[in-house]
Amino acid sequence: MMRFTTLVKNPADWMTGEGADNAIVLTSRIRLARNLRGESFPGWAKKEERRHALEVMRPAVEALPCMKDAFSQELDDLSSVQKQVLVERHLISREHAARGEGSAAVIERRQSIALMLNEEDHLRMQSIRPGLALRSAFDALATVDEELEKSLDLAFDHELGYLTTCPTNLGTGLRASAMLHLPALVLGDQIGQVLQAVNKIGLAVRGLYGEGTESLGNLFQISNQSTLGESEETILRRLERVISQVATHERNARDKLLEDDPAMVADKIGRAYGVLKHAWIIDSKEALNHLSLLRLGGDLGFLPADTVKSCDALLMDIQPAHLQLHSGRKLSPEERDSIRAEIVRGRLQSLQAPDMGSTRKKNDSPDQNPEIL
Repeated sequence: MMRFTTLVKNPADWMTGEGADNAIVLTSRIRLARNLRGESFPGWAKKEERRHALEVMRPAVEALPCMKDAFSQELDDLSSVQKQVLVERHLISREHAARGEGSAAVIERRQSIALMLNEEDHLRMQSIRPGLALRSAFDALATVDEELEKSLDLAFDHELGYLTTCPTNLGTGLRASAMLHLPALVLGDQIGQVLQAVNKIGLAVRGLYGEGTESLGNLFQISNQSTLGESEETILRRLERVISQVATHERNARDKLLEDDPAMVADKIGRAYGVLKHAWIIDSKEALNHLSLLRLGGDLGFLPADTVKSCDALLMDIQPAHLQLHSGRKLSPEERDSIRAEIVRGRLQSLQAPDMGSTRKKNDSPDQNPEIL
C-alpha cells in the first residue's frame, strides 16, 4: 500500500493538465453515491454498525484492479493536517474529514479515482480528469461501480434507483461537475448574468471547495442538481453543452477585453506579476486572485505558455494544509502568509516580466453573439 508522503509528493494526473486543453475548463469530476443494502446510513449508524459496514466495503474496494498499490487509510489514523491536505486536493470532502471512527479513504496511485467510505453515504466514489472530459471520467467510474456490484449488495429500488442518504442524490446517485477559470467574465462584469442563466436551467454554481464556499481565484464549479428521473446520459449531455457554452463566453470575453481595453488587461496582469514576484507576506485569497491573472496572462500569450501549469501547481501548494505539511509543523496564519510568499517568489524566480506586446493569436473571430445558454 502507498504511504501518505508518497501520495502527496506526486501531483495528481489531473493537476498537471497533461495533454488536455485546460485553459478555461480545468477539471471534470464525476461522483457516484452508493449504499449497502440492510445497513443503516452512516449519519445515524451506531459506531459498531459503521465499523461493520467498513469491514464489508474496504476489502472489496482495495481489491479493485485500479487500486493496485493504492493509498488506503482509516481517517482516524491521519492527523488533522493530513486530512485537510486531502480536502485541498479534492480527494475527500470537508464532511468526510470531520467524521470519526469507521471512515476511510482509498485513493488510486494517480489520484484520478478516489473512494470515500462512510461519508454521508456508505460509498462516495469519484473520478477526476483534466479539461472537459466528463465522459471519460464517467466511464472510468462506471467500471469501478460494476466491479463493486459483483461483491457488494447495494441498496437499489426499481422505481427510485439507488437509495441515498440525501433525497437530492436519489436515482442515479450521480453528481457531475467541472471547475472553470472565468477571469474575463469577472473583469468584464458579465459573470452575474452567465451564472444566473446557468442556475435558471437547474445547474448549481459553487466556489472552489463546493457547497457553501466562495469563488476564489475566479474559479467556479458547475454541477447538476437533481439525479432522479433522468438518465446518466441526459445529465452528462446537458452539463457538457452548458460548460462548452460558458467556456465560449469566457473565450469571447477574453478577446473583447483585449480589443476594448488592452491597457487594463496589461495593468492587471503586470500588477499580479509584480505582487507575486515581490511580496513577502500574502494571504490565500490575494495569492489565488493574482495567480488567476497570471494564468490568464499565460493563456493570452503575455507570458510563456507553461505559466499556466506553474500557476496550477501553486494553486494547490499554497493552500494552508499544504504549507503546514511543507513546513512540517503547525503554522500561525501570519507564518503561513510569509511562507506562502516565499514559495511563490521561489517558483516564479525565473519568470520574465510579461511581454505586453504579444497576445494570443486568434484562431478565429469570436462568435458574434452566442446566446446565453
